Amino acid sequence: MAKRAIERQRSWHLPFLRDQGREHQGLRNRWMVNSLSAVLALGLLVVIFFTASFSSYFYSSVRTNLENRAKIASVVFSNYATNEAIYLSMAQHYLADFDDRDRLELQFINSRGQILQSSSGLTSGGSPATEDVVKAIDTQSVTSWAGRSPETRERIMAASSPIVSNGQVRGVMRVVTSLTLVDRQIVLMVSLVTLIAALVTTLVYLVNMYFIRSVITPLSRITDTAKGIAEGSYGIQIEKQYDDEVGDLIDAINNMSSKISQTEKMKSEFISSVSHELRTPLTAINGWSETLLTGEISDAESVHKGLSIIASEGQRLSKMVEELLEFSRIEDGRFTLNMEDVDIQAEFEDAIFTYRQFYRKKNIRLEYRDTAGELAPIPGDPERLRQVFSNVLDNAAKHGGENQLIEASLGVQGNRVVIRIRDHGPGVLEKDLPHVKEMFYKATSKVRGSGIGLSVCDEIVTRHGGSLDVANAEGGGCVVTISLPMSQPAPR
Repeated sequence: MAKRAIERQRSWHLPFLRDQGREHQGLRNRWMVNSLSAVLALGLLVVIFFTASFSSYFYSSVRTNLENRAKIASVVFSNYATNEAIYLSMAQHYLADFDDRDRLELQFINSRGQILQSSSGLTSGGSPATEDVVKAIDTQSVTSWAGRSPETRERIMAASSPIVSNGQVRGVMRVVTSLTLVDRQIVLMVSLVTLIAALVTTLVYLVNMYFIRSVITPLSRITDTAKGIAEGSYGIQIEKQYDDEVGDLIDAINNMSSKISQTEKMKSEFISSVSHELRTPLTAINGWSETLLTGEISDAESVHKGLSIIASEGQRLSKMVEELLEFSRIEDGRFTLNMEDVDIQAEFEDAIFTYRQFYRKKNIRLEYRDTAGELAPIPGDPERLRQVFSNVLDNAAKHGGENQLIEASLGVQGNRVVIRIRDHGPGVLEKDLPHVKEMFYKATSKVRGSGIGLSVCDEIVTRHGGSLDVANAEGGGCVVTISLPMSQPAPR
């Protein structure tokens, strides 16, 4: 069996490794697509925003500078516009002293839109044929324009300011500059922003990869372990690496695996124990039945002894079957109570009277004390409570040994009836005390039993709103304390 269990624990990893990879790849892809889509969308919006901002800032700065230069110059030359000779002479001097000819082109345009003089000398005699000149003449206000030059197809920006004298437009002062450097600066800034966005996206990708890997790796182990548990490899544990939600899940899986392993072990021990417990009385019943049927014994004393054994073992079988039925009812939710007003003193004293007769046959003394006085009936199920009293008194006889003393008492503490039953046997080992009320659990004792009775008793008392506690008594032995409310318990 051990070898098969080891082989099973090894084999359960194999059937789903391919599916495991696909599942986790899908989770990784979904995570990366969702997270990176948001980051890429945000990065694209940032790049678009900065592109628009940089373009607006640089173009606005150039436009403002050109309009100011054109306006200032037009105001100066408005004073000479009435005398064409002086106007042209002053224009020549102004162009000769123009220091920004490497960046700007200054043009003097007449009222018909023709270039009279230019700082570059290349455009003199021509006509710009751009809307800034036309609007400056028509509206007598400073106008700017950006686009491609009709002659060179180069991207330029121009600002035209009318030269007005006596309310008439005598000409236009036009300042032109190339946008090549501005466009290059904008491209550089946008490229820098795009690079930063790409670096941020890459960083987010790497962080996401690390994070999803830190989630997927434990999830892989959790999935493998869960499937292994489903295949029957109970008790396997997962190594915990993180104290977070995943770590809490690992703790829960490990705890579940341990409890399932413990439950399976207890069930296996229970089946083995019940099989042994059933076999022993059946062997006695079958043996004595066959002996009596063959007529090998005929004296009345031997026949009575055989029948007594058959009856005793039959009663033991009936009790075991009843315990199994109670367990089945608890498991499938059919375990119910028929509540009514119960004279708890009378019920307990009846159980004491019955077991006192039974104890005498085993030379066990039973001492009973009632310190409660006269009690009013309490809510309860009389049959279930008698079952509890009988089981606890029976256990006291089993574990207390023969020629021993069993002490029972009934009293009141606050609004609760408290019943105590104590034996003077060896008691319960400390390691077994926390588990003696668990289903199928059998303490390290040679006393026969199914490991169900005490757990059923605890369920009955709990459903009455009470408690059943098992402890070692001072001076040796074990004491069982049953506490029941004297008023109606809250429904469960």
